[in-house]
Amino acid sequence: MSTLIVNARLVDAGMDCPGSLLVAGGLIAGVFPDGAECASGSLSSIECADEAPAAFKASGAVVIDAHGLTVMPAFVDMHVHFRDPGQTQKEDIISGSDAAAAAGTGTVVLMPNTAPVVSSGELALANNKKAADTEKVRAIQVVSITRGFDGKDTTHIDEALSCYEKARGTAESAFVPPVPVFSEDGKDVADEAVMRSAMKKISAAGAIVSCHCEEPSLVPAARELRSQKKFAEAEKVLADAENSCTGRNIQIALETGCRIHIAHASTAVALEAVRRAKQTESGRALITCEVTPHHLGLSQDMSGFESELVNPPLRPEADRKAVLAAIVNGTADVISTDHAPHTMQDKAGGACGFTGLETAFAVCNETLVQSGLITLSKLSELMSAKPAELLGLRVGRLAPGYAADIVFADCTQKWVVEPEKLKSRGKYTPLAGKTLTGRIVKTLHAGKVVFGE
Repeated sequence: MSTLIVNARLVDAGMDCPGSLLVAGGLIAGVFPDGAECASGSLSSIECADEAPAAFKASGAVVIDAHGLTVMPAFVDMHVHFRDPGQTQKEDIISGSDAAAAAGTGTVVLMPNTAPVVSSGELALANNKKAADTEKVRAIQVVSITRGFDGKDTTHIDEALSCYEKARGTAESAFVPPVPVFSEDGKDVADEAVMRSAMKKISAAGAIVSCHCEEPSLVPAARELRSQKKFAEAEKVLADAENSCTGRNIQIALETGCRIHIAHASTAVALEAVRRAKQTESGRALITCEVTPHHLGLSQDMSGFESELVNPPLRPEADRKAVLAAIVNGTADVISTDHAPHTMQDKAGGACGFTGLETAFAVCNETLVQSGLITLSKLSELMSAKPAELLGLRVGRLAPGYAADIVFADCTQKWVVEPEKLKSRGKYTPLAGKTLTGRIVKTLHAGKVVFGE
C-alpha cells in the first residue's frame, strides 16, 4: 500500500515549495512540487507531474493531508546517549527511540560510554538490532577508541572491524554501519601516541573518529571549581581543555589521513581551528564539525543558566556568537544534540548533561530560522542531509529512492516545555517552563507513522 502526502510545504537541503510526496515500500517513490519550479534548488531528481497526485489518489493510496505543515526529511543525530546497557534508569534504547520519534529524528548515533563500555562489534550490532526492532529509529552504535576506555589498548578496533566484515552477507548485515564510528566520548584519549595508533587503523578502514576534545589533565581542576560553585572559573579551564585537544586531534588526523568529526565544538578558538583546517584540501576531506542546540541557544551569561552542568559547559555570550557564526559561514557541518539524559537524583548530585532530543528542532528553528540567520532548507541540511552523507546513509533528503523517514513540523507553533510530558526517561532539561517556537507534529519511519496521528 502506498501513501500520498498532500498539501505540504516540502523542505529539504535543496528544496522549499508546496507539493505532494508519494511513499511506497518504506521509500520515497515520488516528489511532486506544485507548478513547474520550486522556490529554491534543482528539480533534476524530482518528478514534476501535476496529474500524478490525483492518479495515485484514484489508485487507492492512503492520503495524508498535511494541511500546509512543513514536511521535511527526519533528522539524523550524530551524537546521542541512550545509556544502554547498564545505565537504563537514565534511558534505554526503547525509551530513547520513543524520544527520537517525538523529536522527528529517524537516525541516531549512540555513544559508547555505557556499562560495560561498547568496545566490541558484537555489542554494537546487538544495539543496532535492538533499535531496529522498535521500528521507530535507525541506530549506529559507536565503538570506543580504547578497550573499555582504558586509554591504552586499541586491538579491539581490528576485532570490531572484522566482526562487521563477517556480518556482511548474513542476517546481521542490515545492522552493519556503512561508515563505522569510533569515539571515546565523555572524555578524550590522553596519550597522543595511542590516539595516533587508533587513527591509523580507523583511517585504513574508511571509518570516522568522533572526537570529544578535552585535555584530561585539566578536568580535575574544573571539577573542583564546580564543587566550589565557581562555574565561570571552571568554564575557563574547560575552554583551555577543549581548545588544546581540538588542535591536537586535527593535527593527528591530518598526519594519519583519518576522517574525524569534532563533537560539540563550543569555543571561538576551537571553531577557528576547524575553519583553518578546512582551508586546505586535506582538511576539507578529513575534518567535519558539529555544534549543539544548547550551545547555539544558551550561554553562561544568560540569567538562570550560569550554573548549568553540561560538558562542554555553556560558554560566554561571545563564544555562543562564534557558534552561530560557524553555522552561517559553513565551519559547522552538522547540528547534533548530545542528548545526555540523567535521573533527577543524578542531576542533583552534579551529573553533567541533559535531555535534548525533543527540544532540538524548536531551539534551532527559533534561534537560526525564525531569527533570519539561515533558511529552513539550510537547517535541514545541517540536521538531515549532511549527517546522512557523512554516515553513508540514503536518508536525509526528499528524493525518490531515499528512506521515507519524514517529519511534519509546524514551524510557527509556540509550546511550553513540560518535562513530565517528554518521552525520554531523562526528564531534566534547562528549558523546563520555557516557550519555544516550532513543534514536531508527526513522524514517519520507513513510511510508517511512529509519532503523532
